[in-house]
Order: sequence, then structure tokens, then C-alpha cells
Amino acid sequence: MTPVLVTGAAGFIGYHLAERLLAAGRPVIGLDNMSDYYDVTLKQARVRRLQAHAGFEFAQLDLADATGLDALFKRYKFELVFNLAAQAGVRYSLTNPQAYVKSNLEGFVNILECCRYHKVGHLVFASSSSVYGAVTKMPFSVHQNVDHPLSVYAASKKANELLAHSYSHLYRLPATGLRFFTVYGPWGRPDMAMFLFARAILAGEPIDVFNHGQMERDFTYVDDIVESLLRVGERVARPNPAWRGEAPDPATSSAPYQLYNIGNHSPVKLMRLIEIIEECLDKKAIRNLLPMQPGDVPATFADVDDLARDVDFAPTTPIEIGVKRFLDWYREYYKV
Repeated sequence: MTPVLVTGAAGFIGYHLAERLLAAGRPVIGLDNMSDYYDVTLKQARVRRLQAHAGFEFAQLDLADATGLDALFKRYKFELVFNLAAQAGVRYSLTNPQAYVKSNLEGFVNILECCRYHKVGHLVFASSSSVYGAVTKMPFSVHQNVDHPLSVYAASKKANELLAHSYSHLYRLPATGLRFFTVYGPWGRPDMAMFLFARAILAGEPIDVFNHGQMERDFTYVDDIVESLLRVGERVARPNPAWRGEAPDPATSSAPYQLYNIGNHSPVKLMRLIEIIEECLDKKAIRNLLPMQPGDVPATFADVDDLARDVDFAPTTPIEIGVKRFLDWYREYYKV
């Protein structure tokens, strides 16, 4: 069986996706550059768990290494590629924009070139809810224009969508972009709010609560993200015969290109998230209320009608259940 390529396999979502593919009997090549953007030991632990599965091979490689990437595609002849590798983080992009240019732009073009020249059957790539930027009409729909990103990270993800479309148009590369909404769960990223809150509350330290707690996020449990990825991967992007240039639909194309939101379509106030964490830990948070940070948006809310229609699935895990699972993992992993 032709192996599946999962880039960012040592990352949060990539690890969970690779594990599900391996459990289903699919061989996986996991690529990651093991960036030190956050705790490398957590990434190493994820990789060790994947290496315990038959059928997994790990390639430590940077997407910016065009020669190494081409050799990998030449060797394995991938039919299906999940590109989840990226420089993440909205706030980090304010001070380190070059990291996003190298990974999210240069690296993504290298992925597209390899998919083009090695005739990959379907590229599924991670975008982000951050592309909605200044849009305030909610729920956010993939059929809306998203031309006003509010951070370099968001702009890089919007650029990924545009680049993927151009390759779909020019070279008929089937490409599907997925806009993830605030993903959380076991083995999550240490720079995310839920992780930071859990660590601080357990240590008796204050937590930073931005926009004075008036933020809302469409928190999406990682297992729901992975189920969506698997189903979308099997549904190869194809042209929309009804697409017309005089009234262009941003989510589809006359090329084999598609966009989906993947969110829980149920926004949760930041203060409610903190309450749930407090209840699970049986410990109160010390709250440090702060103004909105540059690059942030006040609310996110996903319209997932297209996803549900096309793959017969939409995320539904309640925040109360997902947070408990995350905290159970956190306390076990960190021996708290």
C-alpha cells in the first residue's frame, strides 16, 4: 500500500492524524523539522509513540529543503499528502515574521512543486480560522471573502489557499484546504490558552485573560479534526461545474479545489472555558485581566454546513468532555 505523507507529524494535529492512519493499517511517512518553537521533548515523545507502530517511518526534514523534499516524494510516490507542517502562532508572527515566510510560504511552495511533479492524487492542507481576520459576519462561511487578515500568520495561511488554487488551476492538482478552529485536546501545543491556563492554575500562578475575558472561540476537539481530515482525504477535490467568474465562489473553483471549515460550530466564552478548567481541577484561577492583543480577533464561529454535506460529519464534542480529556492527559503526562 502506498504510504501517506503527513507533514508536521511531530506536531499536535499531525501526531493524532498519523496515529489514526496507522491504527487503520495505512503506512505513514511522518515528516517534521523538530522546530524548537515549543518544547522539543513533547515532539520527541509524540514521535516515539508513532515509532511503536509498524508501518511508520520518520523523516526529520524541513519543508524549506527543496532537494530533500523532492527526494522523499521520488522515493515513496505518494498518492495522498496531508500538509500540516507550519510555523504556528498569531502572537509569535508579530515579532518573527521571517519564520512564517520560510515555513508557510517557501515551504508550502516546495510541497506544491513536489505534488505537481510527482503527480500526487490529492493534497489536503491546513489553513486556519485566522484567515477571517476583520470579518465580523458570523458564523464564518468559506463562501465569504477573506481579504483582511490581522496577523502575518493569518496572511501566510491565506497565501497558502491562493497558492494551492493556482496550482490546481495550472496543473489540475486536486487540493483541499481546511480552516481549523482553535484545536485542543491531549498532546496539545504548550503555547495554546488551555495548556497555559492548566499549567498556571495547578501551580497557583495568575493566568492572562485577554480582552478582559470577552473573547469567544469555537473550540474544536482534536479527534473531531482528525475524523474530518480522514474523510476529506478520501473525497478528492474536484471542479465545481456551477462555478462562474462573474460571481466567484471563494470555496470552490473550476479547478479541482475546495475549502472547508472544521470547527465545533458552538462558540464558547473564554470565561466559561476557565470555569470548566477550574471545575475539573477543583481549583480557582487567579485572573489577570488584560486588553485585546494585536492580531487577535474577538470571536470565531464556524459554519460547517459544507463539511457535513460532503463528508457526512461535523465536529460535536462538547467542551466539557474535551477539556476533561485534555486535563486527564496533562496531569498524567506531567505527573501533576
